[in-house]
Amino acid sequence: QVQLVESGGGLVQPGGSLRLSCTASGNILSINSMGWYRQAPGKQRELVAGFTSGGRTNFADSVKGRSAISRDAAKNTVALQMNSLKPEDTAVYYCNIVATVRGISRLLEVWGQGTLVTVSS
Repeated sequence: QVQLVESGGGLVQPGGSLRLSCTASGNILSINSMGWYRQAPGKQRELVAGFTSGGRTNFADSVKGRSAISRDAAKNTVALQMNSLKPEDTAVYYCNIVATVRGISRLLEVWGQGTLVTVSS
């Protein structure tokens, strides 16, 4: 019913930048929240940055000041720009949305398949 397609992961040198993009498609009536999470080996999944239901943005403390998130509501896309990357940013990054979907009375949470970001020299 709803699909998320992510792009932009890969190998980046420390100090470098990357841009992750996610597009949602399917029977979406409206998107309540949209953002990016990450999970490093041996660690829990954590929010990196996202838009709340009220339209505000949230950032993890570890990426504040070096990350930006943008959204195109008309295209159901969200993009994460990360700069000054560090080895500790290495993780699988997941796109996440909570949406109202045609034919489903409750809000639906959907995860992308994940894209690996490796920060290493």
